[in-house]
Parts: sequence; structure tokens; C-alpha cells
Amino acid sequence: MTDTKEGGSWEFEDDDYVPYVPVKQRRAAKLQKLTAHTRREITSKSDADEDQLPETGPRSNISLIDQALEFKKQQELKNSQKTEAEKQLEEEMAILEAVARRKQLASDRELAKDITYTEPMKSTWKPPSYLQNLSEEKLSEMRKKYHILVDGEDVPPPIKSFKEMRFPKPILEYLKSKGINSPTPIQIQGLPTALAGRDMIGIAFTGSGKTLSFSLPMVMFALEEECKLPLIRGEGPVGMIICPSRELARQTFESIKTMSEYLMKGGFPQLRTLLCIGGISMNEQSHVLSQGVHMVVATPGRLQDMLEKKKINLDICKYMCLDEADRMVDMGFEEDMRNIMSYFTSQRQTLLYSATMPKKIQAFAESALVKPVIVNVGRAGAANLDVIQEVEYVKQEAKMVYLLECLQKTPPPVLVFAENKNDVDGIQEYLLLKGVEAVAIHGGKTQDEREFAIKSFKDFKKDVLVATDIASKGLDFAEIHHVINYDMPKEIEDYVHRIGRTGRCGKTGLATTFINLTGCSEQILLDLKHLLLEAKQQVPPVLLTLHDPSENTSLSGGCSFCGGLGHRISDCPKLDAQRRVQMGSMHHGSTDRGNY
Repeated sequence: MTDTKEGGSWEFEDDDYVPYVPVKQRRAAKLQKLTAHTRREITSKSDADEDQLPETGPRSNISLIDQALEFKKQQELKNSQKTEAEKQLEEEMAILEAVARRKQLASDRELAKDITYTEPMKSTWKPPSYLQNLSEEKLSEMRKKYHILVDGEDVPPPIKSFKEMRFPKPILEYLKSKGINSPTPIQIQGLPTALAGRDMIGIAFTGSGKTLSFSLPMVMFALEEECKLPLIRGEGPVGMIICPSRELARQTFESIKTMSEYLMKGGFPQLRTLLCIGGISMNEQSHVLSQGVHMVVATPGRLQDMLEKKKINLDICKYMCLDEADRMVDMGFEEDMRNIMSYFTSQRQTLLYSATMPKKIQAFAESALVKPVIVNVGRAGAANLDVIQEVEYVKQEAKMVYLLECLQKTPPPVLVFAENKNDVDGIQEYLLLKGVEAVAIHGGKTQDEREFAIKSFKDFKKDVLVATDIASKGLDFAEIHHVINYDMPKEIEDYVHRIGRTGRCGKTGLATTFINLTGCSEQILLDLKHLLLEAKQQVPPVLLTLHDPSENTSLSGGCSFCGGLGHRISDCPKLDAQRRVQMGSMHHGSTDRGNY
């Protein structure tokens, strides 16, 4: 007995015997024929038509389950043809996308009412007419000369002098008194962008003059508002700057206060600035609150407290800058920032500045900005090229003795960084016993102790400052010749910030780092190795002997999460640490941020 298949139905030569063919077998036979037909078509068609299967979909006589199985086979066939690098890249993109899925950084009112701003803030400031008339090619040549990379729509032109930026005479006198005669690359592009009212992400190496790029425009906007209509009690601020640490906030506050004094001496109205940080009594600044506040410099926790108590409001606030923006998100201030945003009642100009701005922070930041301009001077997370980096292998038990030898390399002042508070206290005590004038700063000390240490070190009354990473972010110490890393930090971003305390404003500095294989993870050492290679610094033999997975792959660019060059996002220690913190916060319901 034989059977044949014609026109989609089964016929048998023996009419007396008609066997039953199960549905499963019939479907399998049809699927086999369909598969053979599909393979022939795929071979003959172009790559663009490879994924098209004939006679599939809800109207096909093949079940959806069988179609799904066949589609899965085709996908597996395609995946098997991909290179290992392509597979790894796809996996990393999926990880980064999952990390980037965050609630938008906007006020509750805007989110609830689905308010979206499509146009940037308007500003009365205009660049010189000759710059407005320059072609894009000429402007690109100017930016290329100063190694400035920009991204965004209608980017304002770069301006090479403060006078052409149309600052008033008292501001020019202030800059001259500080020894600032011409703008740095980040100021050449950053100041015109901020003055034009544009939202902005500013990325530049440490010591490049970022603070002036965002504080000076805020002073100008506050001055303009005061000249139009003077502020009275209960009004303000017009603009605010939020910093991750008290020391950085106070340093920024002092520079803005000095600018305001120069303006008042030059015949302009008085501008009042409020400092909102933990550890100080707000009663000391009651005279500022009683007259209306033009500008606020704050840490997130104290600012949130002031807003909740209705001491200040953001009804007329049109300017907000987050200094060291990526560090604030990493330190757990993200929710505080969302709460602060909920007090805004209208659109504002937002600026985000940092020396290290990984892609995950940039993507998150762009969701809060309106047609942002990204200004980048050098690679985000790159070390300052004016710093000579010396990395030395030192056993754990020999660190303290070798520290004394390292202090002989340069004259004071010297900054020593350690990872934890106990080490900071131990180093200070040892140095004092050896006759070295040293002060210490960490999160466990009172605000008075911290301010005394910073002031005495800045005034050259003390030769050595021993500190944890709270002194590494943005603080500007004059004439520091040498930074010593008593131990290697757990993240390469902290290393970049630490060594950036020297080699500032074009001066050359020295950074000495102690490493050993017991106290440092392999990932951070590989990151350090690649950072040294990028900056064309000498790499110690101990780093050259490490197994480097990146040497066996065609992928380049390092980790897209933290910016480290020695590992990929799938092996990122910072991402793992962040996940552990998130899991821990679910159990404990709080994070320790009070020291900042």
C-alpha cells in the first residue's frame, strides 16, 4: 500500500483501506515542506529579505506554535553566525538600557500633568555680531583648536575673551584679581552656552575652571532680575547651585560672594547669596532671608529641609546647576533631587557639570533637559594631562613608613587621601608624632573641625591635609604640588578626582599612588593601567603582568557604565556595588549620606 500527496489532500491507491493520519503528522509534513521551501527562498533572496517567511501569520494553515518554533530556529541560526564581539556588545547594550530605565528628573506637577517643554529658556544676552555671522566651518575650527567637542542644536559660538562676553567692568576686575586673564576651553564654550539660556552638560578635566562656567552666569541672571525689579522678603532665589559636599558648597559660595562684592563696589545693586549646608546654623544668615535671596548654594539634604519649612521657595527660580552631577547620583541623592524638583512651578535652565560623566548619567540627564548642548573638553573621565602620575607597589605594612619618604619629593602643601576614616586618623597621628604639621578631614568630624582643617590648609598654616574622598570632589586648593593616594580607591572615577587636586590651571603637579595586590581589586588595577597608558604615563611592571581580557577582544572604549577603560559593563565593580546597595536599602530603608 502506498500513498501520495496531491493538492494538499491525501489519496490512497487501495480504496478499501483508508488509514487515519494524525493531525500532528500532517502538520509536521506541511512544516517540513514549508521549511524546505523557505530555505530555498532565503538562499536566493537578498539579505534584506532573509527574515521573511512565506505563508505565515494568523491566516496561515500552520499553527502559531509551529511558526514560533521555526522563527526561533531561524534566530538561533542567525545568532550562531555572529561574532563573539557582536554578542558581547548586544549584551552590554541590554544591561545599559536596563540601568538607564529611571523615572524622569522632573517635578511631580510636570509628571502628573504630562507637561513637556520643547523650547529652551530665552535670554537677553547675545554674542557679538561678528561671531553670529561666522560660518559653521569657522566655528568648528575654533573649537578644534581648543579641543572642544560639542553636540546639540544651534550651539552658541565659542568666545575667546571675557570682554567679548560682555561682562561688566567689576567682573573683569574680579577675574583679573584672581589671575584669570583669558577663559579656559570649558569657559570659552560653556559661558556663552549658559548665558544664552541653554540647558547644558559640561564635561572637562579637573582644575579646568568649571566652577566659573556655571557660577558667573547665575550671578549675571540674578543681577538682571534685581535691576528689573528688586527682590523683597519672601522672594527668591533666582538661581541655585547644588553640590555633593559641604566643603565644595562653601568654596562655591565664597567665590560668588566675592563676585557680588565687586559688583556692589562698582555701583551695582547688592546681591544676596544663601549657603545651605548641614552643620551650620541658619540663624547666622537670617539677614539674607529677611531681605530676599538672589542665589542659593546648597547640599541636597539641607536645601530640601529649607524648602519643606518654606524658608525659601522656587517660584521665580529660573536657573539650576548640579555640580559634580554624576557623583550626586552615585552618592544616593537622586531621590532628594526629585523632591527638590517638585518645588519648581515653571521651566528653568538646567546645567550639569562634572569631570567624570559616564554614558548612563548622560542618558539619564538628557531626559531632564530641553534641547541640551553637550560640551566636552577631552574624554569624560580622563585624567588631567598636567599631572605626573607615579604608581608604586608598596606592601600594606610598609605604607606608613614609605609615606614619610614620599613627602620629601616636593615642598608643601601636600594632600594625602585614604579610603576610610580610621586610616585618616591614624596617618594624621603618625605624621604629628614625626613633627609634620598635619590636619585631617572626614565625615566623622564636626563641621567646625572640617572648616578649621580646610581653612588652615588653604592659608598655608598646615603642610599636609589627610582626607577621605569628601575632599576630592571639586575643591580648589592653591599651589598643591603633590597628591598622595595612601590606598587606591574602589572606583577609577574617585582616582581621577583625587589626582585632580593638583596640576590645576595649567600648572604641573605630581600624584603618587600606593598599590598592592591584596588591597586592590583586579578590575580597578586594570582601569588604572589603561588610564596611565592613555595619559602616556609610565606603567609599573606589576600592572603589566596582570591578565588583561581587553587584549583578546576587538571591542574598545571600556565600561559604558562607569567609564573605566580596563573592564566591560558586564564585569563592572561599580554596577555590582550599586546593586548591593539597592538591595541593602530595601532592607534598611535608608542610606548614610549625613556626612556629606
